Amino acid sequence: MSAQLLTLPRSVHLATWLPHLDGPDARRRALAGVQGDDEPHTVHADEPGLPDGDLDALLTAWGGPRVSAVAVLPAPGDVVGVPPEISAAAVDAGECVLVATPDGDFAAVPEVTPFGSEVEPGHLVAWRVCRVAPWALTVLSDVGSVAESERDLREALRTATEALDALDVARWREDAVEALASLRAEPDLTAFPRGLEPRRGRVLALAARLRIIVELATVDDGGAVNLWQADQRSAALRHVDHAARRAMAAATLVVATDGA
Repeated sequence: MSAQLLTLPRSVHLATWLPHLDGPDARRRALAGVQGDDEPHTVHADEPGLPDGDLDALLTAWGGPRVSAVAVLPAPGDVVGVPPEISAAAVDAGECVLVATPDGDFAAVPEVTPFGSEVEPGHLVAWRVCRVAPWALTVLSDVGSVAESERDLREALRTATEALDALDVARWREDAVEALASLRAEPDLTAFPRGLEPRRGRVLALAARLRIIVELATVDDGGAVNLWQADQRSAALRHVDHAARRAMAAATLVVATDGA
């Protein structure tokens, strides 16, 4: 089976690229990796002096080895690591990027507007940029290490597999069955920096696959025969999704050292 592009939030792509931007070629590849099939992204700053205009302006202002970055993926009731001044917008978006530069700490939250049809979908993306309080120590303590996240994902995979085993697959849509089959394919990491650590790539791939499983498994109640079973399965899937979102944060977290 051919390689499959990972289904990852735009914030994950952006946070992964920012510390690896070392020239015009890297910026071009980052633009392609973050924007994908979207229309060109726009950037709107909350105050003068912040990146404004287009995504290239943001990459130019925030990219480089002196930048700390992370993608945080909050959900309702689960906003750990998100600065309070952007928590509402980040929850609505389901994602945000936090950066720390020599000029301060900032956040970028994407607002996505779909257009077109199911056959030819499109997306307009506008990043809202604002200043936030220092975030690195809080996020470091909340998300843990990449190695810890990889172990947690393996456990979450077992949980997800058990949840899938309880589903009546014959009742699923044909596209859902095809999507599950595609998860066995080798992921395509070409949209990421060449210097991405292999473990971070593995964690992002597994976390993306688990989130697809969660999305597919929550289409209906599957094989649950009563409300208690449905609630138990929903709780298990929420745990899996939490582990996947936390792992994506850990895999994108890069904290620049003083000597960078």
